[in-house]
Amino acid sequence: MSKLIVAKFGGTSVADFEAMSRCADIILAEPAIRLVVVSASSGVTNLLVDITRHADVAERYTCYQGIERITLAVLNRLDNPQQAAPEIETILSALRELIENGAVYSGTHKDEIQSFGERLSSVLFAQVLRERGASALCFDARRVMRTDSRFGKGEPQVNQISELCAVHLQPLLADNIVVTQGFIGADEIGQTTTLGRGGSDYSAALFGEALSASVVQIWTDVVGIFTTDPRLTEQARCIKEISFDEAAEMATFGAKVLHPATLIPAMRRNIGVFVGSSREPKAGGTWIAKDVKDRPPYRAIALRKSQTLITVKSPAMLHAAGFLTRVFDILSRHQISVDLVTTSEISVALTLDEGGMTSAFNVSVEPALSELRSFCEVSVEQGLSLVAVIGNHLHSSKGITGDLFNTLERINMRLICHGASKHNLCFLVQDADAPGVVKQLHQNLFSAA
Repeated sequence: MSKLIVAKFGGTSVADFEAMSRCADIILAEPAIRLVVVSASSGVTNLLVDITRHADVAERYTCYQGIERITLAVLNRLDNPQQAAPEIETILSALRELIENGAVYSGTHKDEIQSFGERLSSVLFAQVLRERGASALCFDARRVMRTDSRFGKGEPQVNQISELCAVHLQPLLADNIVVTQGFIGADEIGQTTTLGRGGSDYSAALFGEALSASVVQIWTDVVGIFTTDPRLTEQARCIKEISFDEAAEMATFGAKVLHPATLIPAMRRNIGVFVGSSREPKAGGTWIAKDVKDRPPYRAIALRKSQTLITVKSPAMLHAAGFLTRVFDILSRHQISVDLVTTSEISVALTLDEGGMTSAFNVSVEPALSELRSFCEVSVEQGLSLVAVIGNHLHSSKGITGDLFNTLERINMRLICHGASKHNLCFLVQDADAPGVVKQLHQNLFSAA
């Protein structure tokens, strides 16, 4: 199926009946779309997460009622709601049963509960397609999306996913549009797992890789990938074409349109990725590909807030082998991911992303800091934002970096990282200054482009 297209629709794209109808128009207009991956309807995942945080059953039910309200609002708009109603009630009943469990939820239970949003939206969306005359099936992604047992952020088992898709999913695509769930999977013994928030994009790319798709479409609420967040400056504009490398840098450093892991499966199989708006499908969008015609010096500016700067200092570093190994071994054992790193003779500074942590920041990081303090001086600064200038050959071009550093001259930066990648230059500023910094940078670097 070399012409197969996998289309993923985000939460706002399946938020209600009207939104689902717009998505159905997109699918029915393109016969090559055979697999549809959906997120939970907008707002549902947040309510499911809230259920897992409440110990009181009454508070859990308040969240459940919000989920039920969103679900039934779509169900009641269908021409034949009775065709989907039994399966919807089965899913809601299973959720109610988990809510009535008075125990504090384990990681296993949390992933199980958070899977209900996609399970509900996929049943509803398949029925929307059927009522438009399509042969549509709802397929449980957990049958083929195999992960390890790291609940909350399951690691996909790529070879097993490909093998299972070949047996259970691919035979269905010739005669049907198959609707499945993003974000969720199952481990080796069938326990429900999740890929982490925003993981539906990642699911779509993994399905595309397993099925040798020609294109993965990511339909969202914005018309493609922009040169920066349009909320920060009205000068932000849509990028028509961007390379895998550039898009990966943007996703990693804060662009919200794509999940950072999305491009990895696409890059492995050289699958084109398209990002567009389900509200304005004819307005164009952004194509992400291995080879692009234009590689400008500056492609975009990404912003990621809630960064922490940790500085580790010790005279023992001076001319000593193994010091950095010891530091990073501690961070690794505590599963702490580091973004930027700079070093001097006796100190190392590194940044952590608070927003990307699944548990409370201080709880997850403090044990590691305690170990570090046993043999060196540690300082922690919070309230910082990471600004990343994304482009091409930023590590080597004197003229390009000269222009950029002239722009940065009046910006009060806490840390700068340059030269490690030809596609980015990153620095830290205070959270309060970040929006103005991005706006000024964008004006100076993109206004003449």
